[in-house]
Amino acid sequence: MLELNKIYTTECCAGLKQLADKSVNCCVTSPPYYGLRDYGNPLQIGLEETPEAYIEKLVEVFREVRRVLTDDGTLWVNIGDSYAGSMKGAAGYPDNAMNYKQGTNRGSLGKATLVKQCTGCKPKDLIGIPWMLAFALRADGWYLRQDIIWSKPNPMPESVKDRCTRSHEYIFLLSKSKTYYYDFEVIKQEAVTSVKKRVGKVENVGYKHFNDTNVLSESDPMFRKNTTRDYTYTDKANKRSVWVVPTAACKEAHFAVFPEELIVDCIKAGCPEGGVVLDPFAGTGTTPVVARKFGRNYIAFEISPMSVGIANMRMDKELGMFK
Repeated sequence: MLELNKIYTTECCAGLKQLADKSVNCCVTSPPYYGLRDYGNPLQIGLEETPEAYIEKLVEVFREVRRVLTDDGTLWVNIGDSYAGSMKGAAGYPDNAMNYKQGTNRGSLGKATLVKQCTGCKPKDLIGIPWMLAFALRADGWYLRQDIIWSKPNPMPESVKDRCTRSHEYIFLLSKSKTYYYDFEVIKQEAVTSVKKRVGKVENVGYKHFNDTNVLSESDPMFRKNTTRDYTYTDKANKRSVWVVPTAACKEAHFAVFPEELIVDCIKAGCPEGGVVLDPFAGTGTTPVVARKFGRNYIAFEISPMSVGIANMRMDKELGMFK
């Protein structure tokens, strides 16, 4: 078993293979986006020849993640989409796209003509990478529980005139088993309308058929003898599936990173206090930082030594002795 609360400089699959079965509670991560950035390592993910090959590689990674998760573990994965190329299969991000990750909103290439083909895609087609991944993971055995919309109030501008500017990405919630750890109470949001407590009484008249003015007889299987209901209202409501979170900058890295605010509820709901959060694509360390801030342990892997250095600086700066 690897040491807890450490970011390991290694390719993610190699790191995951060093973890014991059922040794982590939750995984919160954002894989490298397709065709965006070259990390200068032949084992990196994101520069595959086709989107299909990219998805296949991610499925392999998350298969290992499923192995190391406890039976009640969850996976929260943020991933962005891309467009098929407009010039012999090659398309471009905006000029400053290489300074972003979650800030990117268009194109399918970073710095080279990587997208040679995409099965079924025409030039300018939205590839649908997030859903390709979601369906592939479901087919591989994961329970696909929810698509969460990350709505960005400050998206990167686009000069497009034939579609809307993209201002959202997906976070998929997947689970290893049919039932799993999920603390819905701890991430409840403020209710729109709040009434401390109201008890409502309804006359015992049974239920009526649609467009039928007659009261149901007691012999009808749809009849309910007691229709009295007690209603309790509080100032909290179940967390909704659209999360409005601004993109965040990282001074040390000089590009937009996984915002801390975006994954706070993933960690609070998906991992018990004192549990272990895994991030196989740690980047500049947002998941480890948030995990420690909220009383969870972490294990993380990152292939880029530069990113690990930045992550460790962030940990020292934001958490000090609690790193």
